[in-house]
Amino acid sequence: MQVEKDKYLHGFTETEQNRLYKQARFVENKIYNTVDFSGNKHVLEIGSGVGAQTEILLRRFPELNLTCIEYEEAQIERAKQYLKSVPYAKGRFDIKQMNAKDMDFASSKDFDGAFICWVLEHIPDPSRVLLEMRRVLIPGSQVILTEVLNSTFFVEPYSPSVLNYWLKFNDLQYDMGGDPFVGAKLGNLLQSQGFKNIETETKTFHLDNRNPAKRAEMINFWTELLLSALPQLIEADYVDEKLGKKVAEEMRLVSKDPDAVFFYSFIQAKATT
Repeated sequence: MQVEKDKYLHGFTETEQNRLYKQARFVENKIYNTVDFSGNKHVLEIGSGVGAQTEILLRRFPELNLTCIEYEEAQIERAKQYLKSVPYAKGRFDIKQMNAKDMDFASSKDFDGAFICWVLEHIPDPSRVLLEMRRVLIPGSQVILTEVLNSTFFVEPYSPSVLNYWLKFNDLQYDMGGDPFVGAKLGNLLQSQGFKNIETETKTFHLDNRNPAKRAEMINFWTELLLSALPQLIEADYVDEKLGKKVAEEMRLVSKDPDAVFFYSFIQAKATT
């Protein structure tokens, strides 16, 4: 069947919104261990979603102010509701409903940095987003992008239903106009849009018997991530409920296996305008 473009793979349910908060906290240290906005005053966050990364940025960098742009109104409302409950966020953020490929800001506005996390994977033509981002930033601004590289996902013991489902998961994202492998392309994308001082870093979760508690936590988290897309995959006729049940069972067996292994890498890129 034909797949609707510009549709979010995971949907906008309250359950999914809650998962995004959990995800942000779960991978926070891995993402932010080399992120430094301590010298910045006004950063643009593109694709701010439910405000999960917004909260982290405001907490970690107390001198920072954020302007956040997000296209989906349901995410904006949830973000505003959430950030109202965060004392240190008061007066330090502004969320605007906006298309990242056609921003309503003047060129070289007053942003001295930009942040994107798990966003370009969902957007057709990410080059356009980067072009707009460069246009609205002050020359010399720092940008930090964190994106997926879904070809790196691996679990042991061998789980054929999980692997089959993961292929369909990535197929649907690609057919929606996204790119589940965009992390590997960040260097090319940034260079093509005129960014300078481009650096990319591969960040990896490799969990085995050396850290069984963290491994179990990751496997449970990843099971939630996999199954969060099940309704959309079924609706688009990419999988059926039977495969979804097999995935849940295989991941349960992985979580119980005394020699289980989990592996996944993502890419973080840094550059200047």
